[in-house]
Amino acid sequence: MNPQGMSAKKTNKMRQFLIGMTSVTLLSVACYALGDLIDYRAVALLLLVAVSILAVLFDILPVLAAALLSAILLNIFFIEPIPHYKITDTESVLLFLVYLFIASVNAVLTNRLRNQEKKIRDREEKENTIKLYNTLLNSLSHELKTPIATIIGSIDTLKETDNTIQSVQRMELLSEMEIASTRLNNQVENLLNMSRLETGTLKLKRDWCDVNELVFLVIHKLHATDTHELIFDPDETLPLFKLDSGLMETVLNNIIHNAIRYTPQHSTIHITTAYDETHLWISIRDNGNGIPEPEISRVFEKFYRLPNSGTGGSGLGLSIAKGFVEAHGGTVQVMSYLNKGTTFTVMIPAETSYLKSEKDDE
Repeated sequence: MNPQGMSAKKTNKMRQFLIGMTSVTLLSVACYALGDLIDYRAVALLLLVAVSILAVLFDILPVLAAALLSAILLNIFFIEPIPHYKITDTESVLLFLVYLFIASVNAVLTNRLRNQEKKIRDREEKENTIKLYNTLLNSLSHELKTPIATIIGSIDTLKETDNTIQSVQRMELLSEMEIASTRLNNQVENLLNMSRLETGTLKLKRDWCDVNELVFLVIHKLHATDTHELIFDPDETLPLFKLDSGLMETVLNNIIHNAIRYTPQHSTIHITTAYDETHLWISIRDNGNGIPEPEISRVFEKFYRLPNSGTGGSGLGLSIAKGFVEAHGGTVQVMSYLNKGTTFTVMIPAETSYLKSEKDDE
C-alpha cells in the first residue's frame, strides 16, 4: 500500500476510535442525567446496544475500545458505590464481568460476521464479473468473428476469380465487405464507448448542432430503408442545440438500430423531435412486437438481450445510449406494449440558438 493510502487508513481508524469513544461517553452522560428514571441494568442494556451498532459500522479495535470504555463508565457511574471504580458486592462484580464479556464477544462476533459478509459480497462480485466477461466473450466470438470471416472470404473470392468474376458479383462481394466492416467497426466503437463510460474518461465536446441534419445523417448511415420504413418529418423551426454531436449521433444510431434489429421486417419506425427554451426531446417509436413488461426495466443493462431475440448483438447499444444521454444531464425513458410497439424518449437539457432560423428569414 502506498504512503497516501496508509495515511488515509490510519486517519479513518483514528476517526473510528474518536466516534466510538464519544458515542459511548455521551450515552453514559445522558443515562446519568436520567438516573432517577433508569436503573443500572437498563443502562447496561443501552450501552450493549450502542456497542453492537458500533460493531456493525467499525473495525474490531475501535469497537473493543468502546466496549471497554462502556464497561468502565458503567462501573464508575452506575454500579454502587457511585461514583467510584470499586465494587462492593458480589452481584455487582458479576454484572460488571458479564457485561464486559458480552460486550467484547459481541464486538468480536459482529466483526467476524461483517468480514464473512464482505467475503461473500466479494465472491459474488467476482462471479458476476466472470459472468459478464463470459457473456462479452461469447458475444464477441460471434459479433467480431462473423464479419471478419465475411471480409476474409470475400477477399479470397476476389483474389481467386479476379479475371473471371462478373462486375455484378464483384459489387455484391464488395457490398458484403462494406456491411461486415461497418458491423465490425460498430462493435469496436461500442466496446471503446463502454470503456470510456466505465473509466470516467468521457468528456463532452459541446458545440452548436443541427439535430435535423444529425437525424438524417444517422438514417443514411444505417442503410435500413430496404427492410424497415424510417419516417422523420423534420421540424424546420427546430433551433440549434449545444450538444456533443458525436455522442448524440451514437445515441440515435444505437436506439434506431435497436428498433430495426428487434422489429419484424417492413415495420415502421417514427422519429420525432420537440423542444422548449431549455430542453430537447427526441422520440423513436416503432410498431413492432413490444417488450414484455418484466423485461422493460432491464433493457439498459450491459450485455442484456431480450429472451428469444436470436443471435447477434452485444447488448451494449442501449446501455451506451443511456450513458451518453446522462452525460448530457438528460434521461432516456422507454414505454412498450405487447403487439403495439415500443417508444424510446430522449430528454436533454441544452442551450438553444435561433441564429440559423434568423439567417433563413433574411
